[in-house]
Amino acid sequence: MGKFLLGLIVGLIVIPVCVYMYFSSGTAPVATSSAPMPFERMLARMALHARMQKEMPKSSPIPPDEAAYMAGAQVYKDHCAVCHGLPGQAQSAIAQGMFPKPPKLMEGTGVSDDPPEETYWKVSGGIRMTGMPGFQKSLSSTQTWQVSLLLANSDKLPATVEDSLTSVATPVPMSHDMTK
Repeated sequence: MGKFLLGLIVGLIVIPVCVYMYFSSGTAPVATSSAPMPFERMLARMALHARMQKEMPKSSPIPPDEAAYMAGAQVYKDHCAVCHGLPGQAQSAIAQGMFPKPPKLMEGTGVSDDPPEETYWKVSGGIRMTGMPGFQKSLSSTQTWQVSLLLANSDKLPATVEDSLTSVATPVPMSHDMTK
């Protein structure tokens, strides 16, 4: 009985005190350049997947067609490319300073192996402590579905959509003559 009580005391008091000391002493790595904390990736991934399974929509209300992809490409360029990049372009300075590193969604597998419903959930609500913001207040549901469909099908987009993602708008020259 004595060993049981000792184990109970250790489990209920000593371990939580040690965890508190780890975080309150400034020992926990919190800078983006720091290595992950013990079990951080495993616990975060487990929590993310469990939550998504409970909350993500069951199906897309928008058909995956060229019009949806084109609209999604514009949403992507306006809101996502600064972190996730565009095809054939270098990673932005913002993306280089993030932890964890944002995946390049338009190159390699990206999220083309994820169902659009999962991507919709991530785009809409964001993912805590990753730098991934939630866009539910700045994008309509239709825009969120359009970009989600684009990303889910990024490995098989029509040439017109690919061209729209790689074309860069030419800046309009501005006059520096203040007398005009």
